[in-house]
Amino acid sequence: MSLTAEELLAGSALEHEVTLPSGSGGLSGSVTIRPLTVRDVQRIAHAARDDRELAAGLMIQQALVSPALTAEQAGRLPAGLARFLVDEVNRLSGIDTPRDRLAELVQTPLAKACFVLADEFGWTPEEVSAMTIGQILMYVEMSGRGAEVA
Repeated sequence: MSLTAEELLAGSALEHEVTLPSGSGGLSGSVTIRPLTVRDVQRIAHAARDDRELAAGLMIQQALVSPALTAEQAGRLPAGLARFLVDEVNRLSGIDTPRDRLAELVQTPLAKACFVLADEFGWTPEEVSAMTIGQILMYVEMSGRGAEVA
């Protein structure tokens, strides 16, 4: 069954309510986050370069739907809360790699994956870049398995 571009992109629009763990700086409650798209991750990696703290703040700022924070506000969050939020953003976005490999993941392999998917499934690079990392990795895996079976 072939999926449409709209079906693929639907996952990037999902919002998830995440309950803060006890001990989050005395806070209790929940926040709403969305998965990062390839475009988000590429912008973050480009803006942050080798600054992991800036990258974490930008990830939180981009993914946090409610309450919305500026990049500066996200950078001022308590370290433990920020780490929890980044871990949740990574999990929901399908990024299961150490933070220091984020830029490495985004550059060459991810760009290559975008073009492979665009070629394999007939999607435009813009459609692929709007997908979450998890979606891209899943379709790259599916594409690779199809080649093994054939």
